[in-house]
Amino acid sequence: MSAFASDQFWLTLPLTAAAIAFVSLTTFVISRIVDRHNVIDTAWGLMFVAVALVAFIASAGYGDDKRRWLLLLMPVLWGLRLTQYIGRRSLGKGEDPRYEALLRKAKGNPDLYALRMIYLLQAVLVFIISAPIQVGVFESGTVGVIGWTGVAVWLVGVVFEAVGDHQMESFRRDPAHKGKVIDSGLWRYTRHPNYFGDACVWWGIFLVAAERWPGVLTVFAPVVMTLLLTRGSGARILERQLSTREGWAEYAARTSGFFPLPRKLRERISS
Repeated sequence: MSAFASDQFWLTLPLTAAAIAFVSLTTFVISRIVDRHNVIDTAWGLMFVAVALVAFIASAGYGDDKRRWLLLLMPVLWGLRLTQYIGRRSLGKGEDPRYEALLRKAKGNPDLYALRMIYLLQAVLVFIISAPIQVGVFESGTVGVIGWTGVAVWLVGVVFEAVGDHQMESFRRDPAHKGKVIDSGLWRYTRHPNYFGDACVWWGIFLVAAERWPGVLTVFAPVVMTLLLTRGSGARILERQLSTREGWAEYAARTSGFFPLPRKLRERISS
């Protein structure tokens, strides 16, 4: 077996792209039925699940089986948890203010604008970010220290994201917290434990693929995801929305923006 099954890899790319497009376009149709574009947030994790499943099936008989299974299970477990969490959280809710603001910029048919700027754009991002999965499943050679380190990083990410989401959900359920800022649990060490966890998930998946050539070339994928979480549609926009809440300025001043840090260490770095 060659080190990398390049021929099968190139044949698989159209299949993974088609799987992403199918989930994205199906979600667009559903959005028109329920009259809300924020259903795409629920489908975000499902698009990665679709990539992982197609890549796993297409790579049978080519890549290292242990790495193939890791690159199937890691995104699928992450994606399904995220899907059920966002889906349950959005039940009975109206449109997301982000999409309302975006659609105000539409010229012409708003549905076509939304299809292009929300659904197809996110589909392209999924295709780019999932590169370590699409490449890694065709790599031979056993999983070693770097790969298992990636699994550990992924596990840290899943825990941070899941625990952070649970703590936020519990905080919001208390009517006394309405309009206030959570400052307990993981949220005491970072203003965005769920986003930090998300970044760790994709750096972990990258490390599993990066252990063998040419997986290391897919480093752009976790970089893009991290930039989206910190500078794109993630933390930057969310903090803009939270800036008017009671206690936000004080909370932001004493709490790390992304990477978890104890308060005292944060104060030393800032001083």
